[in-house]
Amino acid sequence: MRKPFKHDFAFDPTYGYNLNQLMQVGAAEEPKDFVTFWRRKYRRATHVQTHLSMQDTGRVENGWRVFDCYYDSTKGMRIGGWLLLPEKQPVYGAMVYAHGYGGLTAPDTSWKLDNTAILMPCVRGIGRSPQHSVSSDPYWHVLHHVQDKQQYIIAGCVQDLWCGVSALLSIFPQTENHIGFVGESLGGGLGVLASAFDSRLSLSHFHVPTFGNTELRLNMPCVGSTQALIEFKDQAALKATLPYFDTSIAAKYLSYPTLWGLARFDPFVAPPGQFSAYNACPKDKELYVLDAGHFDYPDENKQKKMMRKEVEMFLQPLGASHAS
Repeated sequence: MRKPFKHDFAFDPTYGYNLNQLMQVGAAEEPKDFVTFWRRKYRRATHVQTHLSMQDTGRVENGWRVFDCYYDSTKGMRIGGWLLLPEKQPVYGAMVYAHGYGGLTAPDTSWKLDNTAILMPCVRGIGRSPQHSVSSDPYWHVLHHVQDKQQYIIAGCVQDLWCGVSALLSIFPQTENHIGFVGESLGGGLGVLASAFDSRLSLSHFHVPTFGNTELRLNMPCVGSTQALIEFKDQAALKATLPYFDTSIAAKYLSYPTLWGLARFDPFVAPPGQFSAYNACPKDKELYVLDAGHFDYPDENKQKKMMRKEVEMFLQPLGASHAS
């Protein structure tokens, strides 16, 4: 049995849950129009002409050609990021990678995937997708228009990912039915919401995803974006909006294979919230349990390397399944 981690937090990042208890955490109550809400958001995103532009940086790293890229999303947002293309292989599949609240300053070229294009966008307000009215600081970003579920920035961020799928299909139509998703922390939470309602995706991996079980997480002190919600003065507005952005509800609508990397100790994303989404996922799911998330610990590199290998094996069919 693992010894408790030494830490300086004023709270317990396990929140008193052992693994057996985490595996029993249930989902939050679903709003009656939850599915209607997200299907409308999806339709709006898929009607956007993405006008993808890409420029070869001239860099080749670990077998990947690195391109700067930009595409249109909802409300006229221009989303910036990177596109990685295999240097010496044709493209048969594709993957969208969604970052955490730390953003992205450079693409991750360490992925080992055959015949697969990787899109790494920055969601609106962060990194290469700045918006003058939106703070890139996680504390304020997560509060942007939180009083209105229709205008809430998290909805726009999910649409940015859907438009990313559209952008990939616009230049690689052969990847249809062979597009995967990987998201970490913020990106993991966005990814559960995006994956639940996008039939163009076929495999998804969520690493320490946020937004799980609002009823629980708003009563669990933490570090980071969720603490901004806990401290927000208009709690009535949160109770009206956040149920529509709850991954423990959205996960019930995941209809294809998923791989989850969840932490037992996490000061930024409370583990009960993470597990609530996994527990709600109905089928075709795999779980990799990490000792901790958003925290340095002795076995961190070892566990993350092992999980990366599992994720790469999980995603290999994207490029291999219809290659000839």
